[in-house]
Amino acid sequence: MTSALSGGCACGQVRYALATPPMFVNCCHCTDCQRQTGTAFVINALIETDRIRLTAGAPEAVPTPTPSGRPHDVYRCPTCSTALWSDYGRRPPLRFVRVGTLDHPAALPPDAHIFTRSKLPWMVLPADQPAFDIFYDMATQWPADSLARRRAALGDV
Repeated sequence: MTSALSGGCACGQVRYALATPPMFVNCCHCTDCQRQTGTAFVINALIETDRIRLTAGAPEAVPTPTPSGRPHDVYRCPTCSTALWSDYGRRPPLRFVRVGTLDHPAALPPDAHIFTRSKLPWMVLPADQPAFDIFYDMATQWPADSLARRRAALGDV
């Protein structure tokens, strides 16, 4: 495990390390992510929950409303409220780690940009990264080993 895959909240109460690299990294430009983060986009690293090792403290799940009505729990530091990861749709085996909470966020560049139809107009996307108006076909975009990890985590083996 490298220090590039360790991170934590703003106050330092919650610290974590990823046991492996994530399955896939999305840069999401949807208006919901913009609103929740107060920024132009969010970068999420999709990883199995059991591969996130808490090294200090523990985040609290905060139910967060979504336009679709689907459940979305944001795991936040109980002291400083930094969002560390999310559970979209209440799928306990998977988490979307906020790449910006890593000690070295540059270690996980996006594999794809999603919901670019609502990206802010001044945001210029890199030409070398795939971009999608809404979402993409996972079978086409994800590496085979990542698809296998996802199936195993969700029990779809």
